[in-house]
Amino acid sequence: MSKPAEKPEIVELPADAPALGPASQRRAAQQRVREARDRLTSTSGTRPAFDRELLRQYAQTRISASYIVMLLVVATGLMLSVWLHAVAAGAWTLGVLCIHAAIVRNCTNFLAEQPSMAATRRWRTRFVLLDLLYGVCWMAILIHPALAEVSGTLMMFLMLLVIAVSSMLAANLPVAAVAVTAPVTVAITLSLALSGTFDNYLLAGFAVAAEGYFVLLAHQLHSTTLATLEARAEKDALIGELEQAKAISDEARYRAEAANVAKSRFLAQMSHELRTPLNAILGFSEVMKSEIFGSHAVPVYKEYSADIHNSGVHLLNLINEILDLSRIEAGRYELNEEAVALVHVIADCHHLLKLRASSRGITIHEVFEQSMPRLWADERAIRQVVLNLLSNAIKFTPQGGEIWLKAGWTASGGQYLSVKDTGSGIPENEIPIVLASFGQGSNSIKSAEQGAGLGLPIAKNLIEMHGGTFTLKSKVRIGTEVIVTFPPERVMSALAPLSDEAPPLQPDHAAAPAQEKRRLLRKPIMNAGTGL
Repeated sequence: MSKPAEKPEIVELPADAPALGPASQRRAAQQRVREARDRLTSTSGTRPAFDRELLRQYAQTRISASYIVMLLVVATGLMLSVWLHAVAAGAWTLGVLCIHAAIVRNCTNFLAEQPSMAATRRWRTRFVLLDLLYGVCWMAILIHPALAEVSGTLMMFLMLLVIAVSSMLAANLPVAAVAVTAPVTVAITLSLALSGTFDNYLLAGFAVAAEGYFVLLAHQLHSTTLATLEARAEKDALIGELEQAKAISDEARYRAEAANVAKSRFLAQMSHELRTPLNAILGFSEVMKSEIFGSHAVPVYKEYSADIHNSGVHLLNLINEILDLSRIEAGRYELNEEAVALVHVIADCHHLLKLRASSRGITIHEVFEQSMPRLWADERAIRQVVLNLLSNAIKFTPQGGEIWLKAGWTASGGQYLSVKDTGSGIPENEIPIVLASFGQGSNSIKSAEQGAGLGLPIAKNLIEMHGGTFTLKSKVRIGTEVIVTFPPERVMSALAPLSDEAPPLQPDHAAAPAQEKRRLLRKPIMNAGTGL
């Protein structure tokens, strides 16, 4: 009898790290390839551009400190002439100055030359050899037999001075720093070690430690300079990317603005061509629907005429909405501002749409605050806003639902309008969609009464032109509320009565002498007789 198969062991694989976007992966790959190529083509393990910049800083440092080096060499020559023959000390001083002049001349030529990779390698080798020759000259004078009687402390001081100055000057080129200081350190160390005294042994060890310290210090300065160059290169690269992104965004914005202007011009030019045939269609269809010239032989034609007229009216309204939206977006919609009673406008719109709501069994409630002052606004725009909001509320409220129209004061002293219904509601993620031009939510698509998706965007833009706010709140299966507020600056408060009395219609000649006498009494004494 065969054994039942064992249940296979299920091993949970580790979750993969979230993949980067294509742009990030491409940028990272390009960075790795660029770094690998720079390391392969560079002589120091850094980018070729960094090698050139480090050599440039090295050359500038040597040129700027040339007088200090000359002063050090001349002072050393004068000091050594106490123990050496004057001719030998002068010859050494002249030789070191010649080498120093050669270094300065090569640094000047390097700065004047056009940068190239081959030239950078050649100059790097030349600078290292010149610094090595400079260090050998110092080594030659320090191991001179005539200086055997000089104290080790003085020689140690001279060595520290030389390697300190040389390592600081050649810090941007670590190999040159080692080449210029190592011969001096070797000469002093051997000279002190061969003397056979314990104090000189200690000084020799101190000389080796000082050499290591200054080499590490030069390397640290080189690393700091290299890090600064990398940070500057990254900053320049980031600035370049930002400028490129800005150029791309500016071009895209220019194209979008051009497309928007072209759309606005097209709609403005086509408004007449679209409305003229529609007016003819509406006029003739209304004549046929009303049977002004006699009844139709076939009664169905009357129904067809009514359908044609209703379709034309719907198309004309759609064209008007598109043209209004295009004018608003193009900034050519002008407000015809006047004193407007917000409550009266809402009541008129309610009266216009009351029959449509009643046919659907929808109850509209009015909650208005009394004695509200007028608004300084465009009555046509406010009426269009209220009609759009109330039409949407009736459209998406089921039969037997309720709608509340509210108007009152805001906390800041402005006025507000609220339209709240008990419809199906709008999902929160679809609110930005319905507020966009031609945007429709899922409930609107499923509804039998589909619109163009322009009512809410037009209302929002008209309110923003008045300096107000447009807020849409909605919950699925509970309802939707739209709150429109107008700023306090648009509320026309009643003017207070004037406190000053009105001037008389005719001047009172009897009171004139008394007023003149009072004026003369108030006149300053110092102005008497001056005519002032």
